[in-house]
Amino acid sequence: MLTFAAASAVLVMIPGPDQALITRNALAAGRTAGLLTMLGGLLGLSVHVAAATLGISAVLLASATAFTVLKIVGAVYLVWMGIATLRSARQTLREDPDTATRDPAERGGRHLRNGFLSNALNPKVALFFVTFLPQFLPSRGSVLPKALLLSLVFAVIYVLWFSLYVLTVDHLGKWLRRPRVRARIEQVTGVLLIGFAVRLAFQSP
Repeated sequence: MLTFAAASAVLVMIPGPDQALITRNALAAGRTAGLLTMLGGLLGLSVHVAAATLGISAVLLASATAFTVLKIVGAVYLVWMGIATLRSARQTLREDPDTATRDPAERGGRHLRNGFLSNALNPKVALFFVTFLPQFLPSRGSVLPKALLLSLVFAVIYVLWFSLYVLTVDHLGKWLRRPRVRARIEQVTGVLLIGFAVRLAFQSP
């Protein structure tokens, strides 16, 4: 269990699409937006857990066509988010530093959807639950209780890490939300999202 928890923590902490989107939304609309994005990612994880439990992920990864469709959809979504973030950076640079505020147009449902789609459309997460998780399951007897327990451990680590991350971003928010600083972060985030999309598009099952 400790080995699984340690490995899961490393995987969660590695920068990826979830972290990029959480950073973007936390900077643009504050702590609640970041936490809602994280919650969306958690819901995405539940999809992968359910799919792996039912064997859907295994079928998906065994089918080159299905895997290709999923990764293309995920890559297109990340490119779209990356372009939207780069456009937001250009708009941020035009803001008056004395009047710049958190974006009121961003609402909870959008943040939740961003996090959910980012995670649910990521075949790398499916790959984790199909290839990495089974290594910690018993070879005999019922594996479902242990699989659910390990999935819960992964989810708890995910929540703890990104909650701390969002709180840190929010704590540094006054400085990070300065138009010029925020614009630079959005530019880097946009490029990273597009980079993740390219890497995802060329990933093999």
